[in-house]
Amino acid sequence: MAFKIVTRTLLGLFTLFVFGVIALFVIYQRTDIPQPNADAQKQQSVLYYDDGKTELARFNGTTRQSVPVTQIPDHVQKAFLSAEDRDFYKNKGVSPTGIVRAFWTNLRGGSKAGGSTITQQYVKNYFLTQDKTVTRKFKEVMISLKIDQKMSKDQILGDYLNTIYFGRGAYGIQAASKAYFNKDVSQLSVSEGAFLASVVNSPNRLDPANGQAAIDRVNPRMVYVLDGMVEKGWLSQEVRNQQRLPNFQPRKKRSIPGPIGYIRDLVESELKNKLQLSDVDLDKGGLRITTTINKKSEDAAIKAVEQNLPEDSANLHTGLVAQKPGDGAVVALYGGRDSLKEANNATFQVMQGASNFKVFGLIGALQDGMTLDKTYEGNSPMRFKQYITPTNPKGNVTNFGGVDWHRVSLRKATAKSINTVFLQVNEDIGPTKTAAVAQAAGIPKTAFAQGQDKVLSNVLGTPSVHVIDMATAYNTINAQGVKSDPYYIKSISSASGYSYSAKPKTSRAFDKDVALNAINAMEGVVTDGSATPTLKGFDRPAAGKTGTSNENKSIWFSGFTPQLTTSVGMYKTAPGGTGAIQMKGEEGDPVTGSKYPTQIWRAFMEAALEGQPAPKFPEPPGMSNTFTGTSEPTHDPTNEPAPPNTPTNTPPPDTESTEPPSSTTTESRTTKPTKTHKPTKTEPPPSSTRPGGGGTSTRPGGGGTFPFP
Repeated sequence: MAFKIVTRTLLGLFTLFVFGVIALFVIYQRTDIPQPNADAQKQQSVLYYDDGKTELARFNGTTRQSVPVTQIPDHVQKAFLSAEDRDFYKNKGVSPTGIVRAFWTNLRGGSKAGGSTITQQYVKNYFLTQDKTVTRKFKEVMISLKIDQKMSKDQILGDYLNTIYFGRGAYGIQAASKAYFNKDVSQLSVSEGAFLASVVNSPNRLDPANGQAAIDRVNPRMVYVLDGMVEKGWLSQEVRNQQRLPNFQPRKKRSIPGPIGYIRDLVESELKNKLQLSDVDLDKGGLRITTTINKKSEDAAIKAVEQNLPEDSANLHTGLVAQKPGDGAVVALYGGRDSLKEANNATFQVMQGASNFKVFGLIGALQDGMTLDKTYEGNSPMRFKQYITPTNPKGNVTNFGGVDWHRVSLRKATAKSINTVFLQVNEDIGPTKTAAVAQAAGIPKTAFAQGQDKVLSNVLGTPSVHVIDMATAYNTINAQGVKSDPYYIKSISSASGYSYSAKPKTSRAFDKDVALNAINAMEGVVTDGSATPTLKGFDRPAAGKTGTSNENKSIWFSGFTPQLTTSVGMYKTAPGGTGAIQMKGEEGDPVTGSKYPTQIWRAFMEAALEGQPAPKFPEPPGMSNTFTGTSEPTHDPTNEPAPPNTPTNTPPPDTESTEPPSSTTTESRTTKPTKTHKPTKTEPPPSSTRPGGGGTSTRPGGGGTFPFP
């Protein structure tokens, strides 16, 4: 009985095997070698404005150049065999053990294993898609078997080397030789050939241009390739021992000239970092990318900057970012004149935030129970121990123009940008509170390096930020306390079926009532404050804040209407880009945030919002004063007068005045109160060095003590 069971089982298995072989034979006979896929013919990916119809730019960084296999040195061919398929000239186009290993790994839910011979890789790249599915793998095996019967091994190897992707937009060994070594493939050395055979494994991770980590990853891969060549008898041990990591030419920047190039680069960055698409995915082409950029707004941004700069604008760097409140979509961005010549002034370069930071202190005060009617002394100068230096032994801080405002409300202090009031506010709520508000709104934590979150002067904008950071933070205020992450891609479609639709990422940063009260105070900046001279006649409800750092090394205007938030930041570098210098107007007078940035902001907003309704901001709810104060007095009870003729920094005017901002002698009244609080260490923000060549970028205003309105 047992014998019959075993016999029948074996017979059944044999029958299944026979039928399996017959089925595979039939499938093999019916499998045709398809036409080359769309990737082999290359289509460019196109970027569109937010209407999805008007072209903005293209990804055009790919190159492909075929060469006969006889032009490729033998040691280069052998390097690829060592790296990818050491039995290439013996196998039948597939590796049974590799296939079994790949299928087993995939079925177990592990990483998608390859197990491919060079013939299979050639079939996948030239005839099929990059999808990692069992169905595609089965087709790959069948076509590989057929290709191996119909083409010579040399022809297969040559076609493989002419179609594989090497990174840097290079398809094929000849394009890769030019991209990495700027030489013809016939001139490649042993080490250069071994590198190219190594980098195809993962071009994104192994390109030395990506830093030391990439070099550390590609080195063992090259060792594997070279040792394999020795093992197979293709390279002597003596020659192997002479090999070193070759020298590479710098990776060429894949961008387009002019202001639009910055947007193209930001879209590419979002594709890679947020959507996790690789260089290979982008270089295949065929993507139809609809951005968040509005053509009317983008044209307005470029025109506003170009028409509102001083005649001598050499080495003047301007950034502009406009976002939708409650959404975060970037509708316009100006990063500079030319993305090929200048780093992005909107998203890469940093500058001190100056008085734009005062609104974060205001919001912190409102959160702690103050109201806009809370009053402080606004005298000038006023003494703060943090500001005591050998040249300023009493720690005097002045207001713009040395004006004594006497006792003023927070509403008026915001409109007039009164330094001494906001330093007192920061003492009462604590600098960490101001820093926390700024970070909740959208200012990165990294802006508060070296203890800036604990420094009294952070409320006056000593931290250095990107324009995109300030735009995001002010967009949070405009959205009544709802923070939105900025983004540049609205949707994506492709012929291969890939699709994407953006979903704005929002979160509540602070209470709606607090935000509405802050907006109400910021309206005063426009109607009766530091921005009024430039924005007089602006026919829409608007709120914002000017900003000028110490010695006028960075100037700002950040503001909004209910529909749109825009931040404009500017700084100037010395010849050669070695450091920030004071900005001056056409008459040689130092300029402040109320001039060029506010002019640019107005010109942009008027053009971008032309034809749209002009809604008002919601009325702010009344708030009760529940602030209980601090244990330390905010004024010196002895009321010791400041000595006469004390040198103080007199801020430049926020109007058309020509008064210089240099150190002047200010006659102090004998009734001035004196600050007697605990000293707080303050350090200037560090220099920021631009990575990747092209000179250095120094944070403007890096050594300032306090900004101006």
